[in-house]
Amino acid sequence: MIQKSLNTAALSLALLLTATAASAQAPTPSTPAKKELVTRLLKLQQPGIESLARTLAEQPAAEMLDGAAVALRSRVAADKQEAVAKDIQADTKKYLDEAVPLVRNRAIQLAPSTVGTVLDQKFSEDELRKIVSLLESPEYAKYQQHLGEMQQSLQVKLVADTRGNIETKLRTLEQSIGTRLGVSTPANGNKPAVPKPAGK
Repeated sequence: MIQKSLNTAALSLALLLTATAASAQAPTPSTPAKKELVTRLLKLQQPGIESLARTLAEQPAAEMLDGAAVALRSRVAADKQEAVAKDIQADTKKYLDEAVPLVRNRAIQLAPSTVGTVLDQKFSEDELRKIVSLLESPEYAKYQQHLGEMQQSLQVKLVADTRGNIETKLRTLEQSIGTRLGVSTPANGNKPAVPKPAGK
């Protein structure tokens, strides 16, 4: 998931930089060759389009689950919490099984008339050919292959180097929020949760 996000972000950044330069120009005329390049580019970007659609479908459910977890502890009797949690998980799975394919399929259908139109209007045939060539190159495939390793390496070092400062700041934030809400913060000295490297 992280790797897919990074792949999408890397390509989005490249397209954004090129689009920014291209946006100052008048729309470039469409040709059959350009349309074919746009189709190839959309096909190459289908995993990113699907990932975006999945995120859009999953995000509201994730937010509801966060709220449900809080409500579960405060509104449901302790002896019934496990059963209610399982029911909520089943409801959420049903929603995701229905919503994700729906949004994904619609995103793929809409891509040619949205993303494809921008590509066709803002990029020259030569620019599109270069982008397609980059995405189809073995060098880019190798880069994608090692994105997870690069991200993991950065994340491990980043967490190690910032843990002390972040824990202090989280503790201060936790106390501030507790004070504003009139809720006492834990007196047991537990440290706030700090993000851990993925896979740890």
